[in-house]
Amino acid sequence: MQLEALIFDFDGTMLDTETPEFLSWQSIYTDHGATLEISDWGRGIGTWGAFDPWHDLESKIGRSLDKEPIALTHHARVKAAIQASKLLPGVLSLLESAREAGIKLAIASSSNREWVEGWAAKLGVLDFFTATATQDDVLRVKPDPALYALACEKLNVQPQHALALEDSANGAASALAAGLRCAVIPNPVTRTLEFPSGIVRLETLAGVTLEALLKLMNP
Repeated sequence: MQLEALIFDFDGTMLDTETPEFLSWQSIYTDHGATLEISDWGRGIGTWGAFDPWHDLESKIGRSLDKEPIALTHHARVKAAIQASKLLPGVLSLLESAREAGIKLAIASSSNREWVEGWAAKLGVLDFFTATATQDDVLRVKPDPALYALACEKLNVQPQHALALEDSANGAASALAAGLRCAVIPNPVTRTLEFPSGIVRLETLAGVTLEALLKLMNP
């Protein structure tokens, strides 16, 4: 495979926003005498609308919730945790190596542009990317291939010459359906989920070089 582009997922791949979100919801469930199953939560990772924790929790406890105060506490807790987080290991080094090697870079995320570009800017990495493809740009988010197809179009590269870096099953399915190779780096929340066949699984990007990625994608 000739590698012309790296296309990063954002949430859970570059910045672990998934763990704070899950832990906060897990706490909300516990406060109401219920259990949030990772198998249920996992259906919604990397996409939108596949799992509604409000509906699930209300169904489990058999009554409606006063959502506003719960949501305020939840959002404040998650925001504080994310603000205290850093880029995941190996991400910055890989971005620097790719830029030095002339590899094109993009983000393909099911989140909205304000969220993705805002956090990428705060982390100091937004300028690495030539393009972003977010939920604002497509009719259907992951696992639909539209986001990765659009990212490739914006970079002017053929999908078979691009490698997707993902953390979720929905994201991996999206990349594969768009014709990209895909490496999955699970985070603590997605580690136990089942991923589609055809991906390469890495435990971390720490110490992973462009050359190592090429070898993995061209065994």
